[in-house]
Amino acid sequence: MDRRTFLTTAALPALYPLRGFAQTRRTDVSIRGDAFYINGRLTYAGRTFNGKRIEGLLMNIRVVQGIFDDLNPETASRWVYPDTKRWDPERNTKEFVAAMPDWKSHGLLAFTINLQGGSPGFAGGRGRGRGTPPAEAGGAVPPDAAGRGVPAAAPEGNPPAAPQGRGERGGGRGPTGPQLENSAIDPDGNLRPAYMARLQKILDKADELGMVAIVGFFYFGQDQRLKDEAAVRRAVLNATNWILDHRYRNVLVEVNNECNIAYDHDILKPPRVTELIQLVQNQSRDGRRLLVSTSFGGTTSGGQRDHPDTPITSAVAKQSDFVLIHGNGPNDAALIKRCITATRGLSGRPVPIVINEDPNFHFTEPENHLLASIDEYASWGYYDQGQSNYQDGFQSPPVNWAIGSENKKQFFELVKKVTGA
Repeated sequence: MDRRTFLTTAALPALYPLRGFAQTRRTDVSIRGDAFYINGRLTYAGRTFNGKRIEGLLMNIRVVQGIFDDLNPETASRWVYPDTKRWDPERNTKEFVAAMPDWKSHGLLAFTINLQGGSPGFAGGRGRGRGTPPAEAGGAVPPDAAGRGVPAAAPEGNPPAAPQGRGERGGGRGPTGPQLENSAIDPDGNLRPAYMARLQKILDKADELGMVAIVGFFYFGQDQRLKDEAAVRRAVLNATNWILDHRYRNVLVEVNNECNIAYDHDILKPPRVTELIQLVQNQSRDGRRLLVSTSFGGTTSGGQRDHPDTPITSAVAKQSDFVLIHGNGPNDAALIKRCITATRGLSGRPVPIVINEDPNFHFTEPENHLLASIDEYASWGYYDQGQSNYQDGFQSPPVNWAIGSENKKQFFELVKKVTGA
């Protein structure tokens, strides 16, 4: 049996429970107005910081590679662990799950994970072929001499131009040559059981801990692996119904990461992505549906704008249950505040504003994107690309999911202080 056949047949009992299977869940996320509730209670209930309301927010991190694998044998060796000299997707998920209680103890309530991962450090570009320096990879460079996280010149929402590789169109994402294949979705839109079994471990742990998972379905650079629009729709239905069938109540859906960047399928782009948002909203179990949104590129990303301060369209803002902003772009507290205000104005009603990706740190300084977002009553999400050295970052495999690097420590300590954890 070859590896692909094994991956599509493994873990079938875990993937497909009987419909109506009454599984007890502990964590239920809901929205009232512009605030999040967990189990019917405001998040961070009664908490303020520097006179600003914290209750109802979701402090979060971008950890999209929690179920990562590479199905391309030509590129899988890029992600080997330094101790074993091999890649192990099960180890990756196991270590992710082991780190989650520590994240929660610091006041973190949510994380973003994606069925097609994210940019894994422009891997294969240099050195041992496991990654390029983060300033080129679109993440954040290591702390400067004062211990501050410094944003890179080209964060993920504003990718630099790069040569295109064989079999990959992903908008200039990564080096020439063979491209990785990381997708929980096959070309026909079916779910790959091995990926979903790993996701189940993460969502089960989140449910146990009282945490919320923002589950993304598509990522540019991998979406082209679905053969047509029908497969995209099928994937949305399969993923949505998998979550509903497993009775998860702690999941928010992000249809796709940065829909205005570089997708192959038109239905994943801003003019039509509301069709997929509605498709998710139309699925239900026992009268309950999933809360859903999608995201756009960073504050300075291009494209036609309904408002000059935000890339998000009014159509998406109005259709979504909550609105996702990415803080990629310059380290500019005034800019991120304007983006939040403009985005809120497009929705036409009170909805939560969530930043679930921002590489601008400066956590030890009195003014940073996290605190600026709180000033405008928006949740904030930490995005740290890292350098594939198993020491820093949360996105470049092999990832060390522990709170080990200086940037991570500064972020989690600030979250702990802000939330009163």
